[in-house]
Amino acid sequence: MFAFMVARRYLASNPAQTALLLAGVALGVVVFVFITALIEGLAVRLTDEVTSNSAHVSLEPDIQRGRILATPGVRSEGPALVSTFQRQQIRQWRAVVDQIRAQGGVAGISPQITGSGFLLRGEAVQPVSVTGLEPDGLDVISPISTHIIAGTAVLGADGVLVGERLADELGLGTDQPVLLRTDRGAERLLTVRGIFRTGLESLDSRVLFLNLQTARPLFRLPEGVSNIEIKLDRPAEAVAVARALKEATGLRSTPWQEKNESLDDALRAQGQTGRLIQLFSLVSIIIGVASALVLSAYRRRPEIGIMRATGISSGFIAQVFILQGLIIGLVGGAIGCLVGYGLCQGLASIAGPDGRPALPIAPERGGYLTVFVLATLGAVAASAWPARSASKVDPLDAIQL
Repeated sequence: MFAFMVARRYLASNPAQTALLLAGVALGVVVFVFITALIEGLAVRLTDEVTSNSAHVSLEPDIQRGRILATPGVRSEGPALVSTFQRQQIRQWRAVVDQIRAQGGVAGISPQITGSGFLLRGEAVQPVSVTGLEPDGLDVISPISTHIIAGTAVLGADGVLVGERLADELGLGTDQPVLLRTDRGAERLLTVRGIFRTGLESLDSRVLFLNLQTARPLFRLPEGVSNIEIKLDRPAEAVAVARALKEATGLRSTPWQEKNESLDDALRAQGQTGRLIQLFSLVSIIIGVASALVLSAYRRRPEIGIMRATGISSGFIAQVFILQGLIIGLVGGAIGCLVGYGLCQGLASIAGPDGRPALPIAPERGGYLTVFVLATLGAVAASAWPARSASKVDPLDAIQL
């Protein structure tokens, strides 16, 4: 293709300018890749930190409200009444567990009895959040057994697992007795079997774990469970799974996104900021390519005039400049993607004091195909103005220059 040969010759005739053009396009692409990989990596890390120690979907019984019976001819208004004496529960929880397994994509299921109470040792009293679960389901939601720093993770009939901060506040050690008094008015003397440290203050300073059967009399639930916690293979699908489970079971189904709306808002704002930076990087590519080609068209006016005088069409002249933009976009975009990937890989390999990457970068999520296409289209679009300007050159005026 003759137009392609001319475009290539124009670029090769001024290697310094061409190199600067390619470097400018590549730099814009590198910025785009880095910002995309950083934002995506940060979103993944924050999501993992939130979902690794919590359920992806929670099933609870609907709140039952008392109804006010209307008297004929009398208009009555008043608040709905909620019973605080009778504990809401999922009675047929085993059947519900079977329904959950039938949904697919479920990594783990943990039937639980949860409630609040006080842990007493001598004169020291600490409010606690109690979680009763099956002994073999201790690690279904949060890997507690891997965070045991003293004792064992065995949940016996009279055993309890407490967090490190809670143990420090009460002066507790393993195999020591402690009194648990629940919000149902029941109490029992338990033995600390293990102390865990997850690094999450909400767990380490307030939550304790005990056997599901031990929790039943303490919370007046001889048959059912208070909630069922679910882990999914893909946490991002929690909203859809929660909706399906609500329809299948009739229970109140809450995805983790609903419990962490502030995180969702933060990630959305972060994404919008990243898109602005990406837009600016693409605009810089367009401006750089357009300005360079405009100068090139101005310097080559005599040459363009001769070509037009010999019968070369204005369309051919425009095509030459469009092809220059295409070549710059393709080559500069490819170089930028390669350099950006290498930069992200290098930064991701830098470990912090805790062994994790110092920067939450996801090199595989750099948006390489997207930025390559956008950079190429941007360079082609940037060449449209100088192409139009060059195609409108009058042969007589150009030759006289």
